Amino acid sequence: MITQNLGYPRIGAKRELKKACEQYWSGKIDISALLQEGKRIREENWKLQKQTGIDLIPVNDFSFYDQVLDMTQTVGAIPKRYSDVFLEEENPLDLYFAMARGYQHNGFDITAMEMTKWFDTNYHYIVPEFYQDQKFSLTSTKFLDEFLEAKSLGINAKPVFVGPVSYLLLGKEKDKGFNRLQLIDKLLPVYLEILSKLTENGAEWVQFDEPFLVMDLTEAEKEVYQSVYKTIAARFPELKIVLATYFGALEDNTEWVVKLPVNVLHLDLVRGENQLDSVLKSIPDSLKLSLGVVDGRNIWKNNFENSLSLIKKAVLAIGEDRLMLAPSCSLLHSPFDLENETDETTLSLEVKNWMAFAKQKIKEVVVLADLGANTPSDETKIAFEANKKAMLSKQESKLIHKAAVQKAVHNITEDLSKRTSKFEARQVLQQNSLRLPLFPTTTIGSFPQTKDVRLLRSQLKRNVLSEEAYEKAIKAEIENAIKWQEEIGLDVLVHGEFERNDMVEYFGEQLEGFAFTKFGWVQSYGSRAVKPPIIYGDVDRVNPMTVAWTAYAQEQTDLPVKGMLTGPVTILQWSFVRNDQSREKTTNQIALAIRKEVQDLEKAGIKIIQIDEPAIREGLPLRRDAWQAYLDWAIKAFRISASGVEDETQIHTHMCYSEFNDIIESIAAMDADVITIETSRSQMELLDAFVDFKYPNEIGPGVYDIHSPRVPNKEEMEDLIKKAAALIPVRNLWVNPDCGLKTRGWQETNDALVEMVGAAKALREKYQVEV
Repeated sequence: MITQNLGYPRIGAKRELKKACEQYWSGKIDISALLQEGKRIREENWKLQKQTGIDLIPVNDFSFYDQVLDMTQTVGAIPKRYSDVFLEEENPLDLYFAMARGYQHNGFDITAMEMTKWFDTNYHYIVPEFYQDQKFSLTSTKFLDEFLEAKSLGINAKPVFVGPVSYLLLGKEKDKGFNRLQLIDKLLPVYLEILSKLTENGAEWVQFDEPFLVMDLTEAEKEVYQSVYKTIAARFPELKIVLATYFGALEDNTEWVVKLPVNVLHLDLVRGENQLDSVLKSIPDSLKLSLGVVDGRNIWKNNFENSLSLIKKAVLAIGEDRLMLAPSCSLLHSPFDLENETDETTLSLEVKNWMAFAKQKIKEVVVLADLGANTPSDETKIAFEANKKAMLSKQESKLIHKAAVQKAVHNITEDLSKRTSKFEARQVLQQNSLRLPLFPTTTIGSFPQTKDVRLLRSQLKRNVLSEEAYEKAIKAEIENAIKWQEEIGLDVLVHGEFERNDMVEYFGEQLEGFAFTKFGWVQSYGSRAVKPPIIYGDVDRVNPMTVAWTAYAQEQTDLPVKGMLTGPVTILQWSFVRNDQSREKTTNQIALAIRKEVQDLEKAGIKIIQIDEPAIREGLPLRRDAWQAYLDWAIKAFRISASGVEDETQIHTHMCYSEFNDIIESIAAMDADVITIETSRSQMELLDAFVDFKYPNEIGPGVYDIHSPRVPNKEEMEDLIKKAAALIPVRNLWVNPDCGLKTRGWQETNDALVEMVGAAKALREKYQVEV
């Protein structure tokens, strides 16, 4: 039984690529050093997979920033604002990074391309921009260079690409009046040219990722798929094509997808386990199946007995020679290597024994292939017995279940998710209490995490710094932040979150039922990596988590200071979640814990409390018929966390990098007094959903992009505020950045916020008269 992998983590075992990219961006290393580090990581990944026993090893899954941006550069879909500045003879990586991050050098000021979530994951991709007169051409040979690089090392290399149809569907029309799928006739020749170059150089396999095949598709989209793969198969009859679907099941697309002229169809049997039966009934004799039985998106060990039942079912139906085994999706979404986790104070041996990272997952694939062949080696038999013991250990563990938590969830009532009064009544009370001006200015919560601040936390963890000394140092950071915010003229302040490592990890460390890793990093976007907590058991809050720091900040000023919390759905989405109970139940446990914190902040005199929920949209199921069930429990969980306060307490929430049109009613149902959202990269286009729906509550559309190092000027932000004011009642408008400022430097943060405050003040007189 052949084994394959769909993709491997590219940031390095200890985030080496992140560090190299950031050193290059800051001028500390040159391009050759960056390229060398990328080559080292690729080679290590390939060799590891080969040594483990993977038969087909992916290449071109490596990226310096994002695989969709790689495809954009490869097919020459480079927006004119960049191509006018970057000449062909210049370093193509500088152009590439400019598209991702913006460019503000040598008298040029170019905005970055939009960024949004990769389906329902926490990975962000760079959104392709398409124009009616779009031209495509092969402008990068990265795919070929990496294929030849792997081939020279004796790797059985399988080049991986975002499929042509999914690539177009992932993009956005920048001209009105046309559909981006109309560009397929211009795009497909470039894909054919790519395949020509690969086959000329000995490629036998290629993988096209087409995750849209597990989504609701129009008849026109289905026709494009069938036409595209018919053309590819006719042009390259000897090339073996793996069509990879993941993150869900084919469902109503099954009948026609299995008839596409490809060699192998990959199925995600973790998120779409029930599709195997329908696929086996429909599959033609010419098609092989790749069974994605190992979870590429979570960190739990595979249950070999469960996976073997699926494998044996497929063997009986179509035979072993027509099967491949693989992870469910690219291991991009998994941490690198569990063997690096040696600190038992953060990850106990008992919990660690239930887990597998990317390196362990490819080993699981190889072991399952041996088990499925019915002639397992002695080593495989030992691994199978060890796996059964791990499954039993988890099932019987006393770490997982807490009777009091289970009872509290069982006793949740509708009243627990309702504020005392409707928004209109609350708004009057809050305006009278807070006395804020028109266009009140604030930030989303975090301020730059400098080396000195990170060092303080590191020293505390290593017992180099005492609790007393640490607390004193953090208080000094808070004092300086409050004073600085007052000086630049912000209206609603934040304490800066200097004590926090991550907006989810920080809370998980103080909640029961969570475990942590030291090197469990997963790429979120570009050089940004997150280390998701692991929810292994029932969640509870025993002690206050943020109250002391927020209350201390409020003592330093007469202006309101926001309490800053992460919402229950986001904590769920950005953690590795237990797989032994429903996600709804786990979310309700977290919601009850956050509710306690909200109530304690209110008791401490905090009048504004922000509960961030950037992952609400991300958690939306890929199939529309499953949306409402998810939204019902997700929105209710937010309301449970937020509804235990008096009417005068203003509840904020924050969302970023999401399309809101389809779920705007549910966002309104959250009933937050103020919502702040990302809108600057889209030039306020995202506000259309709120306008069309007549969103009733207050809203803060972001007026500058914090994921780019460029500093916008006051006039640029004024223009964005005016656009918003033309759509939203000015009494309901706030002025703020797109997102938290943790990843930015202090100088650019200061410069941008000074411009932002200036823009708000400049518009107050004009609109004060109108109001």
